Amino acid sequence: MPGDSAKGSWASDLTSRRTMLANRRRDTKPELAVRRILHRRGLRYRVDYRLAPPLRARPDIVFTRRRIAVFIDGCFWHGCPVHATEPRRNSGYWRPKLLRNKERDRETDQALTELGWKVLRFWEHEDPATVAANIEAVVRAEPDAT
Repeated sequence: MPGDSAKGSWASDLTSRRTMLANRRRDTKPELAVRRILHRRGLRYRVDYRLAPPLRARPDIVFTRRRIAVFIDGCFWHGCPVHATEPRRNSGYWRPKLLRNKERDRETDQALTELGWKVLRFWEHEDPATVAANIEAVVRAEPDAT
């Protein structure tokens, strides 16, 4: 980002801007850990798969035949009741944005459920082996939708 400037940006400063741009939408460490375990257990899935336009939903892991959508939510971005923190800088921007993320999560869950999808949500801080075991139990219990 040589020559990049926070001027005119939503970020409060250049360091914040770089930090925010470095955040990944997919392939985060918690996602990769869970996916590796699921794959070792013989489960096959799609990654970052758009389900039902016009929804913006792109679950982290999707079992299309069983209509199961898995989200592994970041504690900061999705308001984890244990680890979420209040932004200290530029809170006038961040507070409404983070609240909207939580609202959108609930809206997505409802819309997908109405479309016949089973939605599973986990926090990034949860143990990957436990998360994978929970996902596997649901997947193996759910019949193919095809």
